[in-house]
Amino acid sequence: MVSQATVVAINVTQEGDRQILGIDVSASEERSFWTAFLRGLVKRGLTGVRLVISDAHEGLKHAITTVLSGVAWQRCRVHFMRNLLARVPQSLREPVAAIVRTIFAQPDHASALGQLQKVADGLRKRLPAAAALLEEAAEDILAHKHFPDEHRRQLHSTNPLERLNKEIKGRSNVVGIFPNVRAVVRLVGAILLERDDEWTVAERRYFRAESMARLTAPPETASTHELLMAIA
Repeated sequence: MVSQATVVAINVTQEGDRQILGIDVSASEERSFWTAFLRGLVKRGLTGVRLVISDAHEGLKHAITTVLSGVAWQRCRVHFMRNLLARVPQSLREPVAAIVRTIFAQPDHASALGQLQKVADGLRKRLPAAAALLEEAAEDILAHKHFPDEHRRQLHSTNPLERLNKEIKGRSNVVGIFPNVRAVVRLVGAILLERDDEWTVAERRYFRAESMARLTAPPETASTHELLMAIA
């Protein structure tokens, strides 16, 4: 029996609608896998990506740089906080988390960056590893601050994918062991098709057209571009 990872990518179009972009299965999430996955999406028509949201997987980060050159990257804030607090003694994790959250509560990128530096300076003497990680990841965890305020709650992490991932895991666990990769893709693909259909007929768009208008290209090119992509 070989354990393999199933990866899913979703996006938000210029019209503010969510879509399933793709799925793949691999025993190794190395750079070559992620590069092939992203190139497959581009080959199928993915263009104009403005922001990619994902965990800080080195192979994926390199693939984004290679395939989607110039695209902004948002490091999942939830995963980042776990990584940060792993460098903090248990007794200090709650107060440190509260202090770090003041960074994300700032109204814009400049003030958030300034607050991050203050927090890092305050932590440096007692928690140098945590302070260093904050400074190292500053731009990556604040990329969503460059986008409209009403979008930021959905852009700072891969949480929008979590419900979908839980459903995939739950239904996969019922099966237990799959005979081959094709069987995995058939099951997970069916789940994703159901979800995509639900998003298509939903009365409310993920982002309002008014807010998307501040990001989008002219109407004549809007149908060929994708705006945001989350991968988990």
